[in-house]
Amino acid sequence: MRLLLLFFLLIGLLAPTLLPAQPAPPDTTRGRYHRPLFSQVKVRRNVEFAQVSGLLGQTQPLYLDFYEPAGDTVRRRPLVLLAHEGAFATGTRDDAVMTELCTRLARLGYTAASIDYRLLFFPFDSVGIGRAAIRATQDMRAAVRFFRHDAATARRFRVDGRYIFVGGSSAGAFMALQTAYLDKAAEVPAYLNLAALGGLEGSGGNAGYSSRPRGVINLCGALARAEWLQAGDAPLLSIHGTRDGIVPYQRGLIGGPLPAQVVAGSAVLRRRAQAVGVPNVLRPLRGAGHVPYSFEPTYIDSVFVPMRDFLRPLLGAGAPGPLLAAALNPRRTAVATAALPPRRVPLAATPADSVGAAPPENLPLPAAASAAAGSAP
Repeated sequence: MRLLLLFFLLIGLLAPTLLPAQPAPPDTTRGRYHRPLFSQVKVRRNVEFAQVSGLLGQTQPLYLDFYEPAGDTVRRRPLVLLAHEGAFATGTRDDAVMTELCTRLARLGYTAASIDYRLLFFPFDSVGIGRAAIRATQDMRAAVRFFRHDAATARRFRVDGRYIFVGGSSAGAFMALQTAYLDKAAEVPAYLNLAALGGLEGSGGNAGYSSRPRGVINLCGALARAEWLQAGDAPLLSIHGTRDGIVPYQRGLIGGPLPAQVVAGSAVLRRRAQAVGVPNVLRPLRGAGHVPYSFEPTYIDSVFVPMRDFLRPLLGAGAPGPLLAAALNPRRTAVATAALPPRRVPLAATPADSVGAAPPENLPLPAAASAAAGSAP
């Protein structure tokens, strides 16, 4: 009897190896947009993309830093536009987190840009910060139009205008979400006086070009109303600490010590997106507070890997298809579980014009996300 049991046990263990090997999902982009194929990144700094009206009515130029793979020969490439955090009052485009994310994206074959936007607001109240959020969103839309204009004319940046993604951290995430989903003037509260601000698009130039993004990366952001998300809107990736005490993960108040406003955090946006059929991914950072990747560098992988796996399936032609659906269900092991540390740990700065070899990717790649979407643009 013991020999019989041992025989069946061995058969059970060996059965998987006796079956025909299943072919790996096709890699139609030959590792591009998934593996760090480029060891060096070229950075074009201080690229002016718009001139806008500043807080005091003065003309204010806006700049961006443009990241691309050094030695890349692809003629049309996807672009990820990112905006820094800072409560619409502080921060710079060479923010360490934005620099790190742009650099890693460029190593994969993307182009990326970290943008300026208008800071400061007066009066220092909920109306003031609401108007600042609108102005900043106009600035991100101006950046999208800038690259679409270039893609249709001079092509200095070799960006494919069909594949422009927007994203940001905290205040930058509010901008990205509003760029994608605040698309009707009637949705803006009357007390913000949208007309006086220049409408939804603003006056940053390149009128007539679309500012609609291909997808949205929301890092610890929220929307004033989840209902702005409608069927047919751009796909959404949200990454958010479940114990965020600044921007709520669920629905909650934001704006202290200003008169607080209720906003819909990432978990609420996930439910809304599901309800209206917008393709979406939510990656909760279990036990983490606000923007943990700005305090502890180990969180960068918890942001970058979901970004990579979200973006790549969206590079196929046409509407998101089955490859996107496959990417929406990666392994749970990619979710960070550590608590937010109590002190700020600075990220290593990127050299001025180039970076060295690609860092190791510490989190496992979901098997489903290894399938590529379409052909490389």
